[in-house]
Amino acid sequence: MKKREFLKTSALLASTSIIPSSLLASFTESKTRLRTAHIGVGGMGAADLSSIASHDSVDVVAICDVDSKALATANKIYPKAKTYNDYRIMLNDMSTEFDAVIVSTPDHTHAPASIMAMEMNKPVYCQKPLTHFVSEAREMRKLAEEKNLITQMGIQVHSFYDYKLATVLIQSGIIGKVHTVRAWSPKNWGYDGPAPKGKDPIPETLDWNLWLGTSPERPYKDKFYHPGNWRKLVDYGCGTLGDMGVHIFDTPYNALALDVPLTIKNKCRKPNGYGFPVNNSVTYTFPGTPYTTENLTWVWSDGPGAPYINKDLKLPNRDKLPLQGAMFIGEKGRLLLPHFMERPRHIVNGEYKEIDIKKYDPNDALGNTKNDYERDAPKHYHQFVDACLGKDKVSAPFSYSSRLTETILLGVIAGRFPNKTLHWDNTNARFQEDEANAYLSGMYRDF
Repeated sequence: MKKREFLKTSALLASTSIIPSSLLASFTESKTRLRTAHIGVGGMGAADLSSIASHDSVDVVAICDVDSKALATANKIYPKAKTYNDYRIMLNDMSTEFDAVIVSTPDHTHAPASIMAMEMNKPVYCQKPLTHFVSEAREMRKLAEEKNLITQMGIQVHSFYDYKLATVLIQSGIIGKVHTVRAWSPKNWGYDGPAPKGKDPIPETLDWNLWLGTSPERPYKDKFYHPGNWRKLVDYGCGTLGDMGVHIFDTPYNALALDVPLTIKNKCRKPNGYGFPVNNSVTYTFPGTPYTTENLTWVWSDGPGAPYINKDLKLPNRDKLPLQGAMFIGEKGRLLLPHFMERPRHIVNGEYKEIDIKKYDPNDALGNTKNDYERDAPKHYHQFVDACLGKDKVSAPFSYSSRLTETILLGVIAGRFPNKTLHWDNTNARFQEDEANAYLSGMYRDF
């Protein structure tokens, strides 16, 4: 089934009176409490649920998970919430009883669940990466804008002090115009082996059909899919680039006011049709912005051994690079941004330079400078809640996060064509290399 047909069918399942988008803003602003429905409450979903619910004005009214074990655990904490294992039934049954939807599923279910909720005029908080396909990212952005919906992608570090500081420093010209960004993570959300043979008994606690959702049908194999390993596999995740890349790309992408790239090239092993490469080295070129030179080069590397050391990444005093992070290389020096909970470091002519934060943030607009994860972790979630209640604005709406996700996914697609430069037509959302266009979208299984 084509995606659009699936989404239209899902939307029709919702027997709710549709609120005109012109009235939506005043509808949310008039509320004093936010009733939330959560799709996916195990793993990261449990963290999302806890962080959203920690807001004093939130009532968790519905929770959904295809794993009855995860659902039961969440229900013990939120006993008043109605429980479901199929998000379509939950959204249909409770359409008038919740105000916003939190989507915390594996990547392949992000768009189907989010779009169904958005078609019902519900604000959506969706985990990163926003979608599994480029076409979905474009569709979610369009829908959010047409319906004037409050939306937020789950990149929590977007609201952390160190990342906001780096953005201010770059945009204030501390290293001049930036010509290169290098970003890296040694995490391994890849799999170079063959697809497993045979099948294993499906756990009694798991609805395998609902877990697969719109993705192609496969036999269940223990330790290959649920829980936890789906990020490695092309049908469900987006590899290390789609996981850590979103976090680490976010600040440079935002600080430099980038749009989508012009070209993409991924140096990696040949595709095997099942798992993502263990190691990727992706080079993007971007059109210039007010904060970059005429063109910007961006190099991402992941997997064991990443990054490969070069002159751009050498630190003063023979210091070791942080395990994960990004380096801005500009006309007047470099700025290192570790990932995460570490301050940016200014480097000029091979030496660290002290950063006078008061010079760049004279009114303390960036907030508390002392790192505290427990304090700061809920901020991104609470920002979404407050925005739904008309008290704040989101910082990672789908208008922004869809473009960031598209950039990430173009690098993932380039892994299908190792060492080949792909040229992206932003206006028409197509590659010049027609063979790559087959991976911009995918068929939805009817389940």
